[in-house]
Amino acid sequence: MPKFNMNWIYLTIILALGILFFTNTGTGQAGASGISRTDNYYNFKEWVMKGAAKEVIINGEENILKMYVNPEFIHDVFEQDVKQTGSNPYLEVEFGSVESLETFLDDAQKQGKFNGHVTFENEKSGDMVSLLFNAISILFFVLIMVFFFRRMGGGGAGGGVFNVGKSKARMYEKGNDLGVTFRDVAGQAGAKEEVQEIVDFLKNPKKYTDLGGKIPKGALLVGPPGTGKTLLAKAVAGEAGVPFFSMSGSDFVEMFVGVGASRVRDLFRQAKEKAPCIIFIDEIDAVGRARSKNPSMGGNDERENTLNALLTEMDGFGTNSGVIIMAATNRADMLDSALLRAGRFDRQINVDLPDLNERKEIFIVHLKPIKVDDSVDIDLLARQTPGFSGADIANVCNEAALIAARRSAKTVCRQDFLDAVDRIIGGLEKKTKVMTAHEKRTIALHEAGHATISWFCEHANPLVKVSIVPRGKALGAAWYLPEERQITTKEEMLDEMCSLMGGRAAEELFTGHISTGAMNDLERATKSAYGMIAYAGMGEKLPNICYYNNQEYQFQRPYSDTTAKIIDDEVLKMVNEQYDRAKQILIEHKEGHNALAELLISREVIFAEDVEKIFGKRPWKSRSQEIMGAEEAQAAQQQIADGEATAAEASVEDVNEENNNQETENHE
Repeated sequence: MPKFNMNWIYLTIILALGILFFTNTGTGQAGASGISRTDNYYNFKEWVMKGAAKEVIINGEENILKMYVNPEFIHDVFEQDVKQTGSNPYLEVEFGSVESLETFLDDAQKQGKFNGHVTFENEKSGDMVSLLFNAISILFFVLIMVFFFRRMGGGGAGGGVFNVGKSKARMYEKGNDLGVTFRDVAGQAGAKEEVQEIVDFLKNPKKYTDLGGKIPKGALLVGPPGTGKTLLAKAVAGEAGVPFFSMSGSDFVEMFVGVGASRVRDLFRQAKEKAPCIIFIDEIDAVGRARSKNPSMGGNDERENTLNALLTEMDGFGTNSGVIIMAATNRADMLDSALLRAGRFDRQINVDLPDLNERKEIFIVHLKPIKVDDSVDIDLLARQTPGFSGADIANVCNEAALIAARRSAKTVCRQDFLDAVDRIIGGLEKKTKVMTAHEKRTIALHEAGHATISWFCEHANPLVKVSIVPRGKALGAAWYLPEERQITTKEEMLDEMCSLMGGRAAEELFTGHISTGAMNDLERATKSAYGMIAYAGMGEKLPNICYYNNQEYQFQRPYSDTTAKIIDDEVLKMVNEQYDRAKQILIEHKEGHNALAELLISREVIFAEDVEKIFGKRPWKSRSQEIMGAEEAQAAQQQIADGEATAAEASVEDVNEENNNQETENHE
């Protein structure tokens, strides 16, 4: 049997309506029985007395009769042929009373003028059909309206237009139904330590309340996209094993006035019934954005009403009610200050991008379901992905598996992961892109310029490889291994800026012209210079001054036009100084740069080992090498100390042994 579907009901109703519509033929329409024509009562009597009447049907309620005409009188009555009138035409006549009509027809039968049948018709059946037709039509449109209202008000508790104000939060009766615990959250040790306290609050609240403490009402998870804020909230619910209400900030926003506030109230009502529990609002900036000081200028009254309802509800329950609110956003600077105050969100937990060790842990978690071989080095992958979030690392692992499957491999190797990182950072390789020999040489000189400058700048990031294979929008690229820096010095920023200018400098020196290929380098260098001058206070004429302003709707610069001119001049001077410095370095190492460019043209991809063969070892060690060297030195010193301690212990034992021997001899 086919599965039941509401479409069958809709189709049946439409067919029934169509049949009723097309079978309800009106007066005056030609059909199989013939046409009809209205006439007066006196003409009716004449036609009956002439013998034209074949049958008379009387409707006593409406005082209307139908006289069907004999075939031989059709032309006389209708002045048309049988082909035009049909086989059974009739006249519709309105009469006065049924008694007089019956008397007349009886007399006509006695005189032999009328030999047909006389029948009485009840029109109530026709009225019932018409009434049924109208009722079905109304019911059909009502069903359509209900269907669309259910779609518009879908979600909530059962859906429907009457439930549009219900909360659309998805509830898990037990948080551990999500199947997420702290074991699934790699890295973020500090954030996990803070949210672990929330789990303890929910499991054993008496431990804290006995000392007079209050359980925090809410915790706000703040951090860049993809760092695991939502995963962390699910892990809290999974560890605590309490009901978990999950919804997005955009679920409160609706086209109907007052719906957002109604959903907020309904959400907190359900949460109080299920206490102790956790309410998680993802992307809370959709509803918690700072209220405008001038509502007439782009203000959204409905969103502000929803925010006011949220603020009221967060103050409307006690601290010991067992309801804890968790929210996540990557735009905490846009949230309303009333939402962030203590008593609503008591804690702000920063979920930052993972560092080197945390990236290793994240790789270990995401590599569990992937079949990898022995060539995969997790330490190398963690160093190759600086600035990657947890979601980015998951994407790298998945992309590496897809690349390995594309070449029909049984396991995923080291090169698959490196290719996945390159594809995510630079885009898909475009090996079929057509380039002239002159363009290819220009790109090789450009990328070799970056590699040469970074090799001879002390604070530039260590080079990994250089490629002139087009990827995405880039025609070539140089890959570096950035250092894990907590602070950045002026010298480091200048060396990186000089490395950025190396491509344009190489083009001008060795081809005699410049091209648009350095546009991205110039953009990054200019932004870095403006940041150093206007924000970091590293300018010569504007030292120790910061003009940073985080006001979103600030339409006026925090400095004067004169200062703007000074900033522009300083930026121009700084960038051009590094450009001249890059040209000077390239002139000093002209032969090595040309050899590097020729190697790039022939092989398209070269690595740091190839650069080292041309230029020799890099004059300066990277910070990671210094750290590793320091660790090795410390280990060596520890070994020496251990060795000295062992030697000292051995000498002590020797002295004791000699003393014992001496005592033995004396005794003898």
